[in-house]
Amino acid sequence: MKVAVWHVHGSWLTPFVTGPDEYLIPVLPDRGPDGLGRARTWDWPANARELSPAELREEGCDVVVLQRPHEIALFEEWTGLRPGTDVPAVYVEHNTPNGDAVRTRHPLADRSDIPIVHVTHFNALVWDCGRAPTTVIDHGVLDPGYLYTGEEERVGVVVNEPVRRWRVAGTDVVLDLSRTVPLSVYGMGMAALEEHAPDLAGHLHEDVRQSEMHPLLARQRAYLHPYRWTSLGLSLIEAMTLGLPVLALATTAAPEAVPADAGVVSANPRVLEEAALRWLADPDEARERGQAARRHATETFSAARFLADWQSLLKEVVR
Repeated sequence: MKVAVWHVHGSWLTPFVTGPDEYLIPVLPDRGPDGLGRARTWDWPANARELSPAELREEGCDVVVLQRPHEIALFEEWTGLRPGTDVPAVYVEHNTPNGDAVRTRHPLADRSDIPIVHVTHFNALVWDCGRAPTTVIDHGVLDPGYLYTGEEERVGVVVNEPVRRWRVAGTDVVLDLSRTVPLSVYGMGMAALEEHAPDLAGHLHEDVRQSEMHPLLARQRAYLHPYRWTSLGLSLIEAMTLGLPVLALATTAAPEAVPADAGVVSANPRVLEEAALRWLADPDEARERGQAARRHATETFSAARFLADWQSLLKEVVR
C-alpha cells in the first residue's frame, strides 16, 4: 500500500514506517509543521519518502493516516481528494483532551467514515467520540537492546518544551524532585528550563538524536516519568526497553504500562523520591527492577505486534 502520513510525532512514526508499505511523507520548503518531511533525529528506511504537495497529488495513495483535524482540509486542498470519501482514511489520536476531559467531544465525533485510532485505552475512555468508529492500537517501539549500565548516580527524564508545557509535563514535579534527587533531563527547550533550574546546568541535554540518547539514558540509574496529563509517553516505554527501572506519576495510562516489579507508580511525588533515593543507594535493586521493566516492555510494546495491528486495520479500511 501507499500510505500518506504527516511527520507529526516522530517517536510514534519511527516504528510505523518500518512496516512493509510505502510511506509518503509531505514536505514543504520551510519544513514547518505541515511539511517536516523525513526525520532528522531518527533513522528511517528508504520506503519513507518525502513528497511535495504537487507530487502527492500526482502519485496518489491508497490510504491517508490523519493525526490533526486540519489535515482533512489540507489533504483535500493538496490532492483534490476528500479523506474518508474519495480515499480511505484513519485518524490517530495521540493526545488526551485539552479541555474538560470526559466531556470533550472529538473533532471527528460526528463522522462515521474515518475510524479513530487511540494509542491507549485511557484515551479511548476519556474522549467523547460520538458515532465515529473507534479502536485502540497500543504503542510499539523498536527494541534498542538491553543497554542499561546505571553507572551514573542520577535519574533520567525526557521531556520536550518543559517550560511551555509546565504542569501538563510535570515540570514543577521535576524541579521539586531535583532538590533532593540528582536528575539529567533530555529534550527540546532545555535553555528555557535552565532559567528556572540553574542547579541543573550541565545536566540538560538539548534535542539529542535518538541513537545517541539511548546509551546516554541507559547510563542513568533510573527513569522518571513526571507527566500529569498526556497519552502514554513513548520515552517511558523506550526507557523500559533499555532496562531502566521507572518512576511514574499514577496518571493517564502509566499505571497499566508499569507493572509493580518494574518500578514505582504513585500520585505522591514523595513516594517517587523515596524510591529514587533507594535505587541510587542500591544499584542491585535498580537493575533487578529494570530487567523486569524490559521484559514487560518488549512483550507488550513490541514493534512486531504494533505493525501487525496496523497492517490489519489498514487493510480492512482499504477494503
